[in-house]
Amino acid sequence: MEPEVVRFTVKVKPRSSKSGVTPGRGELLIAVHAPALKGAANREMVEVLSQALDIPRSRVRIVRGEKSR
Repeated sequence: MEPEVVRFTVKVKPRSSKSGVTPGRGELLIAVHAPALKGAANREMVEVLSQALDIPRSRVRIVRGEKSR
């Protein structure tokens, strides 16, 4: 059996005072405390999203846009 796959369009807001996930217009808005330097914001985004979905971090991956604005 193949693993289930769900894709989300997300917008990450680095250097937020509080981390969390909120719905947006056709995307998830993920606020992270980490700055957008050396992948820190991406690592925290994976952590925040995995906690929100109650799944292991290893099941969350960035498909594209890892280094774009």
